[in-house]
Formats: sequence, structure tokens, C-alpha cells
Amino acid sequence: MKPTTDDRKYQICTRCVMDTTDPDIVFDENGVCNHCHAYDQSVAQGLFSGDEGKRKLEEIADKIKTDGKKKEYDCIIGVSGGVDSSFVAYEVKELGLRPLAVHLDNGWDSELAVKNIEQILNYLKIPLYTHVMDWEEFKDLQLSFLKASTPDSEIPSDHAIFSLMIQLAKKYNVPVLTGMNLKTEGHLPRAWSQGHTDWRYIKNVHKQFGKTELKTFPHLHIWTFLLYFQSGNWIHLLNYIDYNKENTKKFLIDVLGWRDYGWKHHESIYTRFYQGYILPKKFGYDKRKTHLSSLICSGEISRENALEELKKEPYPIETQNADKEYLLKKFDLSESEFEEIMNLPKKSYWDFPNYGFIYNDFIYKMLRTVYKSVVPKKQSKIRKGT
Repeated sequence: MKPTTDDRKYQICTRCVMDTTDPDIVFDENGVCNHCHAYDQSVAQGLFSGDEGKRKLEEIADKIKTDGKKKEYDCIIGVSGGVDSSFVAYEVKELGLRPLAVHLDNGWDSELAVKNIEQILNYLKIPLYTHVMDWEEFKDLQLSFLKASTPDSEIPSDHAIFSLMIQLAKKYNVPVLTGMNLKTEGHLPRAWSQGHTDWRYIKNVHKQFGKTELKTFPHLHIWTFLLYFQSGNWIHLLNYIDYNKENTKKFLIDVLGWRDYGWKHHESIYTRFYQGYILPKKFGYDKRKTHLSSLICSGEISRENALEELKKEPYPIETQNADKEYLLKKFDLSESEFEEIMNLPKKSYWDFPNYGFIYNDFIYKMLRTVYKSVVPKKQSKIRKGT
């Protein structure tokens, strides 16, 4: 469905810090938003803690070890240098697994990200596969999304890394273990960013605004994603652990020599600038609200402290200015060309050909039910963690 465009009075959730900058947000009679209710439901159904989580995680690990005995690797993990993926790398080794770490070099890695990846993987003795993007192709695609004027400009990187991990997982016939988790990533407004697995959307944005043919960009059809995610081979490892973001950071720093970026996803210079400058200034979207809201609901931070955090700049002004200068140089843009992009009329995912209808389509729901009924029981158990 298309995002709403009503000019309603400003309102903020009484439980978290999500507000009417999400055009689709709704509140109950107590002022609690739909994201909080969805978070509670997701956590109740998909998050396992304590002894139950340990038991389910051991069962998953045992299955992976058994299936991977004669294989070069028994699982795939993605690494960005961030806290979540770094802890997954540590945890899979603790479980006795033999992972292949995969990193997508899209030309925007911060120096600290590179050092963190090297430090963590060397310490844990995990082999690394790095896919280096063709910069001219990828630059053209990123510029296409900026010119499309949607809030989805990070989708090309997400689509590429998801595709790459699935392609390698199929090559080695092993599952993917991810750092995504319900506990700290549960508040995600669709209007702020969607279409991560939608190659039709990505392709059509590039067709309209791009100039360079995408010959090497890693991509998959949306049905490949949907079927793979349901196959039991895409496992969110941190949903089976008593995961606390701040405690994990301290552990990684003290034990593995990891270094903190200061905020989520700041291991990428482009992501740091896009989320900390372009999104709030052009669209009025502050991604910190989503991350802080999940931490409020998980009990890791108080709502009062989150509100105080939001009074600050997303990140230091001097770093924003340096990042902007770096971005203009890499994109071969002048200041006036960048300002022209910033002033373009705002659009959304729904303004371009896409496969969004599939998510709500009756046929998809029916096929999903049929597919789940024929998935081998062992795979189904892995997916459910039973």
C-alpha cells in the first residue's frame, strides 16, 4: 500500500520515540504506536532467551555441523565491522562452526571498519571472502537512487550483500547466519525504506536515471529471496541469545580489540552521511528513532535518555562536513548539483515499478503456505528453532 500523506497533528508514541514523521504510524487509545505492538508480537513469536534459547541454538549448531562435515565451510556469515556482525563471528566460533565470512566492499568502508574486520577475523581465525564492487557501476546506481529522490538510497548495498551471501551459500550448500535480530531492530517504518529484495524496483530506478550498464552488480529475483528466507537456511543467530547491545560492545572491545563507531551503521561513510544528513534534512526521517525505540522496548535504554539523545546532532557537524566533501568528490558532484538533488520533489518506492504487491497478494500468501507445508521437517525445525 502507498504511504499516507495526511497533514495530521504531530504525535509521539508514549512508550517509544517513534512519531508522525512516519506517515503510516497509528496509535492506540493509550498513545502507543503500531511499531511497539508489532515489536511485542515479533519478540513473543521469534525471540528465545535463557535456557530455551541455548537449547535451540545448540540444536541449530548441531544440525549445521552434521550437514557440513565433508564441506569446506559449514555456514556463511556477513561481516561489516559493526557490532552485530562482529559478535556473530565470535558466536559461531564458540559454537564450533566453520564459517566463511563475506564482506561487500562498495567503496565506502571507513578505515575503522576495515581494521575491525581484520582484527576480529584474524583473532578468530575465520577466512574472509571480499567482493569488491565495480565502482563506476555502483556509483551510477547510487546516484540513480539519489536522483530518484526516494528515501531508499541504501537499498543497492543491502540488495547486493543479501544476494552475495545467498549465492555463496548455494555454492557451498550451507546456511547463512545473520546478525539481524528482533530485539534491537524491531521498529522499521516501511515508508522510510523498502524494496531491499526488489530487483524490479532497483532495475527501474536505474533504468530511469542511470547511464552505466549493470554488468556485475550482485542481484537476485524477489522470488529467490522469498523462497530462500522460508527454506530454513537464513538464520538470525542473535534471536537465540540474550543479546544486549551495550554489553556486547564492551565485550568486543575488551576481548577482541574491536573499536566502537559511536552509532549504528557508521562503519560505512555513505551510510553515516545518508542516515545522519540526507534523510533528516530532506525527508525528516531520523533513523536513530527506530534504533532507540527498539532499545527502549528491549529495556536497554530509558525513553527519557532516548529523547535526550535525539536532541543532539546525529553525529558531529565537522564529520558531517568532511563526509559531504568526500561524497561530492567520489560522486563527481558540485555543491550546486548536490543541492539540486536535495531539493528534488520527494518520491517513494511506489512511484516506480516494483513487486510490492507480492507481499500482500493472496497468491503469494497461498504459495507461502503451500511451500511451508512441503519443506522437509528437519529444515522446518531449523527455521523455527525447535
